Amino acid sequence: MPTRSITELTTLATDALVRAGAGRAMAESTARALVAAEAQNLSSHGLSRVPQYCSHLASGRVDGQAVPRVQQTRPAALLVDAADGFAFPACELAVQEAIRSARACGAAFAGVTNSHHSGAAALQLAPVAAAGMVGLAFSNSPGAMPAWGGKRPLFGTNPIAAVFPRRDASPLVIDLSLSKVARGKLMVAKQEGRSIPEGWALDKDGNPTTDPAEGMEGMMLPAGGVKGAMLALVVELLCCALTGASFGFEADSFFPAEGNRPRIGQAFLVIDPAALAGGEVFHARIETLVEAMLVDEDVRLPGSRREALADRAGVEGIAVPAALLAQLEALA
Repeated sequence: MPTRSITELTTLATDALVRAGAGRAMAESTARALVAAEAQNLSSHGLSRVPQYCSHLASGRVDGQAVPRVQQTRPAALLVDAADGFAFPACELAVQEAIRSARACGAAFAGVTNSHHSGAAALQLAPVAAAGMVGLAFSNSPGAMPAWGGKRPLFGTNPIAAVFPRRDASPLVIDLSLSKVARGKLMVAKQEGRSIPEGWALDKDGNPTTDPAEGMEGMMLPAGGVKGAMLALVVELLCCALTGASFGFEADSFFPAEGNRPRIGQAFLVIDPAALAGGEVFHARIETLVEAMLVDEDVRLPGSRREALADRAGVEGIAVPAALLAQLEALA
């Protein structure tokens, strides 16, 4: 596969999005997030999304000229309206404002409404860790999983992420989808002509399938059975009932070019450790737990693999499938 630097790929993705109708600031924010995901080998949330996003701009599912704005009525609670634009500028703004509020109030909740696909959730929390704070991120997505016992895709795959800073080391970063795998992995498998393992998805009739196209038309299976389904419900309520955003079943799938403006939601909780037991106690307790975890030599701290991959990509560049690279160059 051909290799390109992070800078080259960010420019390429930005140019493709601008040409498709995105404003420069929106395109740059979106491209940075997608390339950062690609650098961590999260290809389902990386450059493979650029053609999809460009098609959404062309069809009007996304307003490329939207500018997110803050609505704040309480010191520690705020709502960001993405205004039918891409999610990344709105999420960046929500996180920045939540950090500011948490410094003053100890903790802050920021919701995002009228939004779009927000990519790898943990990447949104990097500024929180850099500020020495704890962060949680949630997002809903178009209906892909049934309520437990149901047969209709109501909930999204609804990722949850968390970041916990450390004093002299990289933060602990937890990021997971509430389906057995991220739905974007089906999209990548379809693009590459691969089958998927049985147990990832059901077809539209509720039967197990290894065909990624059938899985995309059908339903994902929740991680952990009923527990995953209940957590997906929690995320829907956090991201939509509190923000006024669309529930998963109200948003058309991201995969086709045509469809409604998804208007889904994201939510961020930022906590300043100094407001509770204090920074020194927080860091000491974190290290006590980390040391206990690492007594077992096979334990890998969450986030460490992604960080190593990103560091390597920064030096060596990122290998991109030739067909995808050609598509990006054509779009740009």
